Amino acid sequence: MDEPSQPADPPTNQFGSLNDVAHELASLEDLASRGSWRSILDKVSRARSLNLLSNPHDHLIYLTYNVLALSKLRRFADASTDLDTLDDFNSHYYKYETYPQLYPNRSGSMLPFSLRFIHAQLPIKLGNRQEGLDRFYRLLNFIRQKIKEKESNNLHDSVKIWKRRENFVLNCLIGHHLGDKEFILCLDLIKDMINHDYLDPLLVSKLGYIQMQIGDIEGAKGSFNHVETMLNEGKNDGYSFLSEVQFRNLVNRNKALVYVVGKDYVSAVREYEECIERDHTDVVAINNKALCLMYLRDLSDSIKVLENALERVPTRALNETLVVNLCSMYELAYVNHSEIKRTLNNWIVHVAPDDFDASCIRV
Repeated sequence: MDEPSQPADPPTNQFGSLNDVAHELASLEDLASRGSWRSILDKVSRARSLNLLSNPHDHLIYLTYNVLALSKLRRFADASTDLDTLDDFNSHYYKYETYPQLYPNRSGSMLPFSLRFIHAQLPIKLGNRQEGLDRFYRLLNFIRQKIKEKESNNLHDSVKIWKRRENFVLNCLIGHHLGDKEFILCLDLIKDMINHDYLDPLLVSKLGYIQMQIGDIEGAKGSFNHVETMLNEGKNDGYSFLSEVQFRNLVNRNKALVYVVGKDYVSAVREYEECIERDHTDVVAINNKALCLMYLRDLSDSIKVLENALERVPTRALNETLVVNLCSMYELAYVNHSEIKRTLNNWIVHVAPDDFDASCIRV
């Protein structure tokens, strides 16, 4: 649920450092980057109890980090309760111009965008899917209104920021609809974006993935070929946050997916190896290469691929999906898999972020 790295849109024109923007913001960002969500809760609680937050935007930034930390720790009800302390998001209490002495020459909302996103996501986490989807669509309309405002004022940099947010929220919506196999809704959302000339390779790739889900293999190949053409022609509008390496790896992973559907696992492995050679932290390629090796009945090498990834890049590779796959491979390969999984669990306890779900190890 992490769109930009900072959960806030802090006033930057009159402040020199992160800690000038909000109380100890640099420390909060560092804790978040390390997945130390419990420490963030402690820091927010201490700042609140000692009245260390003096400005309105301080309170909003700390609220954002607190709600984010609670969400990461799967304490969704507590996160929702904390978020409910806010009034209407459009309240004048959250506008810079309400406090001209504190924020001279600034106007607009000081409410962090990430807080709006979490507000949309929480009902889904709490089992109220329809309320969450309604909030996501309202957020999408809010973003599009912002884009119109920025475009009318020729604020090109702001337009790009809000279009990235539009793209991010649309991708999340597509993901939620995809999870419930609502393929037609997904296709409508993607085609709407493409019709608006969004040159987003991730979006076009997702279109190909959905086409595969509904059995349109030729259509999927066409979408994936379009992504490769975009790469070759240097077409990327910047809304997808892709670097050139990530773009090239996306093309290889798309090709690999076509091979996987055709059960040509050897060719798929070759594509994934190109990705890993280009970027050894590409966890999707690492995980999928291991799965293809497993399908080729090479359990030993598939296990080595995942174990090596955990050893080399634990902060990137340590996610529940990869660990679940590794444990499944242990169960297939070894009689004493329970002992091996306990060893893995003991290692993970020392290196995992606070929000890692250790139950996926199935000890």
